[in-house]
Amino acid sequence: MARYTGPVCRICRRYGEKLMLKGDKCVTKCTLEKRPTPPGQQATGRRRKLSDRALQLREKQKARYSYGVLEKQFVDYYEDAVRLPGVTGENLVRQLELRLDNVVHKMGFGDSLAQARQFINHGHIALNGRRTNVASAATKPGDTVGWSARGRKTEAFKYAQENMTNKKVPAWLNVDANAMTGRVLSAPAAGETVSQFDPAVIVEYYSR
Repeated sequence: MARYTGPVCRICRRYGEKLMLKGDKCVTKCTLEKRPTPPGQQATGRRRKLSDRALQLREKQKARYSYGVLEKQFVDYYEDAVRLPGVTGENLVRQLELRLDNVVHKMGFGDSLAQARQFINHGHIALNGRRTNVASAATKPGDTVGWSARGRKTEAFKYAQENMTNKKVPAWLNVDANAMTGRVLSAPAAGETVSQFDPAVIVEYYSR
């Protein structure tokens, strides 16, 4: 299954809630607020109640879209989460949160996850001092994330630097706005992540 490249606002409308796929724009300019109905032709009859299986699938899809991963990637993350000690749902969210593209976004270097991934793909981001173009790279406590030498010459870097004061960084990350570098302090705890989905329901989906 290829990565979704259509209008992301349709995804939020499909699930009836903001998934923050456009980052800051979801706060200032949200299509869902103007068109809260699902995309496509609207049914005129009585809407069917979703089954438990359908509700589980919705949660899984919301998680996939929230982190921009393909189905096979998501399954791999789930299988790794099962093997790790602790609560499977928390392990799953922790792995997704520690993806490099998500860390770059949460540090405030990119307005949205998609923009952060684009910066990485173009070689504008450095992980532990080395330029990388792997958006799915797994970060760990102690890793440093910043802009590469090439990235610091771009207009994107100047824009990010000017808007760093408006960014709220999670407690498990530390950012030096002057140097435009950040550090992963720890793996995010269960209460330090804000998810638009229920990890426990996703575990039920794959545990069938």
